[in-house]
Amino acid sequence: MSQFTGHHILSVSQLDRDAIEKVFAVANMMQPYAKRQKRTTVLDGAILGNLFFEPSTRTRVSFGTAFNLLGGEVRETTGMSSSALAKGESLYDTARVLSGYSDIIAMRHPAAGSVAEFAQGSRVPVINGGDGANEHPTQALLDLFTIERELRYEGKGIDGLHIAMIGDLRYGRTVHSLSRLLCLYKNIHFTLVSPPELAMPTPVIDAIENAGHRLTISTRLEGSLNADICYQTRIQEERFESQAEANRYRGKFRLNQSIYTKHFQSKTVIMHPLPRDSRAEANELDNDLNQNPNLAIFRQTDNGVLVRMALFALTLGVEHLLTRYEKDVIWHSNKSSE
Repeated sequence: MSQFTGHHILSVSQLDRDAIEKVFAVANMMQPYAKRQKRTTVLDGAILGNLFFEPSTRTRVSFGTAFNLLGGEVRETTGMSSSALAKGESLYDTARVLSGYSDIIAMRHPAAGSVAEFAQGSRVPVINGGDGANEHPTQALLDLFTIERELRYEGKGIDGLHIAMIGDLRYGRTVHSLSRLLCLYKNIHFTLVSPPELAMPTPVIDAIENAGHRLTISTRLEGSLNADICYQTRIQEERFESQAEANRYRGKFRLNQSIYTKHFQSKTVIMHPLPRDSRAEANELDNDLNQNPNLAIFRQTDNGVLVRMALFALTLGVEHLLTRYEKDVIWHSNKSSE
C-alpha cells in the first residue's frame, strides 16, 4: 500500500513494511496533540461517521478522540438495534446513505467480512474497527507500534522478536491481524499457548510457516519462555454458542506476578488488547501486575489514539499540513508530558 489517501483500510494484508513505517512516522508526529501540548485543526469541518454495531469502549472512543484531536467532528451509531439494519436495510444501502453524511467512516460489525461489504457501497474511505472474529487492523497496528516502542527502550528492533501469544487464539482477531503483520519482519519466534479447541486458525499458522518464522505450539504454560513480549488475550465469550461453553475456558491462562516470574524474563513486556476480564473466575491479568513496569496495557491504549490519528491524517491526505493549522492549547497548556 504505497498510497493511503482516499483508500479504505480493511485488512492488514494491504500493508507492507514501508506502509507500516509511514504510519508509525506520522503517529510519532501526533504526540504533542495527543498530550494536549499543541492543537491542530487540520480536519476542521470534517465529519467522522463512527459506526459501531457491536459493543466497544476503547476502540470506539479512541477513534472519536483521534478525530476530535485533529479538529474534526464525530457522529456515532452504536448497537444494531438502534440502526436501520434492524429493519432489514442492507449494508450497501446503509453505506450509500451514511457516507453521504461523512468524510470518513470507522466501522465495527459482528460478522466477518461485513466491513469490506459495507465499503463497497461507501462513497468515502472506510476503516475497519473489527469485523467479527476476522480482523482488527488498527489494533494490530497499535500493538505493533507498542512493541516497536517497548523494544526500542531495550535497544532492540522487531526483527528477531520472540512473542508468546496466550489464551483464545481462535476467536481473538487481534492476534490474527498482529501475526500477519509480524510475518513481514525477519526471524520472528511465535510461541502459541491455548487449549486445542481455541488454537490459532490454520490460515494464520500457514502464513507464519510460509514466511519462514519459528513456531512453537503448546496447550499450557511450561518452563521459561524467554519471550520479549507476552500477549495475553481474553476469552471471546461473544463468539461462543453458549455462555456455558465459554466458561469452560475462563481462567485457564490467568497471569499473575508469580506465574510471570516463573515463565518469563524480568523484562518481558506484558500486553493485552483489553478489556481484560477481571472477574474472579477469570482474572486474566491479576491486579498484582498493576505495579509491574513491564505491564504495557495502558501504554497500548494511549498508542491507539496516536495510530488512529495517523490513519485519519494519511487517509484524508493531510499529514503534511498538521503544523500549518497548529495552535496553542490554552486551558491545558501546563499539562504534564507524562
